Amino acid sequence: MANAASGMAVDDECKLRFQELKARRSFRFIVFKIEEQQVVVDKLGGPTQGYDDFAASLPADECRYAVYDFDFTTEENVQKSKIFFIAWSPDTSKVRMKMVYASSKDRFKRELDGIQFEVQATDPSEMSMDIVKDRAF
Repeated sequence: MANAASGMAVDDECKLRFQELKARRSFRFIVFKIEEQQVVVDKLGGPTQGYDDFAASLPADECRYAVYDFDFTTEENVQKSKIFFIAWSPDTSKVRMKMVYASSKDRFKRELDGIQFEVQATDPSEMSMDIVKDRAF
């Protein structure tokens, strides 16, 4: 097995879709998965989809990486947006899968320039909208 920390390739589509989310706001979220020793795009969430759609797109028993573009209004009534990186590693996923995702996370995250916050979650309560809001403010 290749060294997962340094041997994990990142498909060019991952960076391309992330740039579209960041610059053109083409997507609300992107879910990534590791497949055949590389990170690939798993799902794209349209700009009108919300956080519930995003949370529902994560599998209950498999790890994923994801980015979510969170829009909010400050107390000064200013529209803002923050990009969250979510490392989804449910307790029910296989140990080997958890290890591969954990060892590859930092390298993959470095490929995505513009992430402001990171959330690590093992069940939906650890990435609730309240947690996202608390981090953004």
